[in-house]
Amino acid sequence: MSGRRRHIDTAERLARLGLRQRLAVTARAARPEEVADCLVALHGTDPATVYLAVGARLEDAGKTVAEVDRALYEDRTLVRMHGMRHTVFVFPTSLAAVVHASTGLAIAAKARAGLVKEMTTGSDGRLTEEWLAEVEASALAALARRGQATVNELTRDEPRLKEQFTYGAGKSYESPQAVSSRLMRVLGVEGRVVRGRPLGSWTSSQFRWAVAPPHPELPPAEAQPDLLRRWLRACGPATEGDLKWWTGWKVTDVRRALAAAGAVAVSLDDGATGYVAEGDEEPVDAPSTPWAALLPALDPTAMGWQERDWYLAPGLRPALFDRSGNVGPTVWWNGRVVGGWAQRPGGEVVWRVLDDRDVGREALDAIAAEAARAQAWLDGTQVTPRFRTPLEKELSSG
Repeated sequence: MSGRRRHIDTAERLARLGLRQRLAVTARAARPEEVADCLVALHGTDPATVYLAVGARLEDAGKTVAEVDRALYEDRTLVRMHGMRHTVFVFPTSLAAVVHASTGLAIAAKARAGLVKEMTTGSDGRLTEEWLAEVEASALAALARRGQATVNELTRDEPRLKEQFTYGAGKSYESPQAVSSRLMRVLGVEGRVVRGRPLGSWTSSQFRWAVAPPHPELPPAEAQPDLLRRWLRACGPATEGDLKWWTGWKVTDVRRALAAAGAVAVSLDDGATGYVAEGDEEPVDAPSTPWAALLPALDPTAMGWQERDWYLAPGLRPALFDRSGNVGPTVWWNGRVVGGWAQRPGGEVVWRVLDDRDVGREALDAIAAEAARAQAWLDGTQVTPRFRTPLEKELSSG
């Protein structure tokens, strides 16, 4: 774009958020794959977040559990794997190669080097890099034979996985650590294994492992602009700081990818420079119908940007975030976070508005309808966020 930069004000950013993040009623999706594709990634650190995030965006929320299970474990059109910032996400399987090359390779190299150093130092040389190579080859072969397996099941096939070394030898945090847990984590960030079906229900955090679906090896210089372009389509405009935070890349990598992707600079209301994907400069109108949403802890929209003042008032953060910066369940009205929600024992969904600016009767009725919708498809399943926040704790206690 030549000449003066286009200005995208906060009202348009909120409109884009509602439509691109599939939260406006008119923008809801038919299938989980459509949700994941539009958002690029669903936070998977807390397994329940994936289902709750999809359910909030489906036309028929009653199909959430069955449809997400189908996509993850039957059709395998979605995959749970390590991605940006060493975090577990659920991605479209077609995006696995891009994520691995753009963010996983650098993380994987550090993770393996760290394991080898700690393992050899913490075992007085008894466990070597060559020994580790033998054990992981044996473990991967066992996993391929089984299809899916827990770590305990794999240790029956390869007992050497149970070997331990001293983590942080000589330090105040010194502790014994099993080779199995660290090795599977390294293989995960290397893109060689992925999370399989959980033990128990869809809220369980105990997963089996599976051999990762094959994917082509892409050059990082090709993969990074591809990932950034997709993310800007979902979340643009975004600042350089947003991009650096979300990807976990160095600022030099972000700038290089912005240039390679042909991203277009725009101005924002606070005077900052934002970026949109090439060809996405045209104005976006607000959704035709005002909308409300109840999003789960760690939802990809609430966690999508580092700079959040345009959709989340700073005064709400102490109630809605934990001390590590993890967001809890949030209530939204027309693109802004206005409160939080929780479940009481027995499954009742309760909520509270904390920011009542522009929250009138229409908004309250819409929020109540979304709460009823969530309670209906959850159907008594109790979901407790992995990272609990002050308001969630208060509301859930009754």
